[in-house]
Amino acid sequence: MTTTIAQTETGARASVFGGVNATFIGYELRRRFNRQTTIFTLLLPAVLYLALFRTGPDDATLPHGNFAAWMMCGLAVYGAGTAAISSAATISVERSVGWMRTIALSPLTPPGYLLVKVLCSVLMAGVPVIIVGVLGLATGARADAKVWVTALLVAWLGAAVFAALGIAMGLAMKPDVVMHMPGLTMTALAFLGDLFIPLSGIMLEISRYTPMYGVATLARYALTDGYSFSGEHSSLTGAVINVVAWFAAFSFMAVRRFAKSTGRQ
Repeated sequence: MTTTIAQTETGARASVFGGVNATFIGYELRRRFNRQTTIFTLLLPAVLYLALFRTGPDDATLPHGNFAAWMMCGLAVYGAGTAAISSAATISVERSVGWMRTIALSPLTPPGYLLVKVLCSVLMAGVPVIIVGVLGLATGARADAKVWVTALLVAWLGAAVFAALGIAMGLAMKPDVVMHMPGLTMTALAFLGDLFIPLSGIMLEISRYTPMYGVATLARYALTDGYSFSGEHSSLTGAVINVVAWFAAFSFMAVRRFAKSTGRQ
């Protein structure tokens, strides 16, 4: 009788959280932090930061720091997003080998599946954020204390947007195609999102509607007060709307694709 009650309570808790449990989360984390993925996650943003942090305009154009800090914020966003979207490849392989059918037999719901994948991706995204922050400190990035805290925290949490995108891609594409897509996608979004090169004019206007722009603007807001190098201002509210809208859109796509993959319409 006691066992039955305990099982019922466990099932109730699982249903409340979409079938999510600590065992599944631990399994996902072990899969993410493998040697090859971790090395790539560490090296890419670090190499890009070291190549680009001295290439910008005069430091005096920034209210609360220098150009190295501006680039550090952008590369932290890029590194976190790239780490998060890398889940696309593993999800595509899971789907191709029939793992989705196994998931369909479990209590895990589409939102629960999305929650676990996003959570594990965001945890992994913390690694490149720390690396870029340490490099920035070591190579002369100068900014107010508030900038360091808000920039790195936003870059880390903003990875949830790209985790949802990676899940949607992994559930929609075949493994041989999706292997090449995350890197290409993130590089294109980074250039369009004002991460690597300061944009102005029509390019900056186009950038405002791209997925990376909102996270990058929020990460740099304490550094720039919302102003670009050309003097154009970005709305804090607009950046928040950008982040929420893209996360909602990618999450909806991911949930719909998961439902189709498992037959849960």
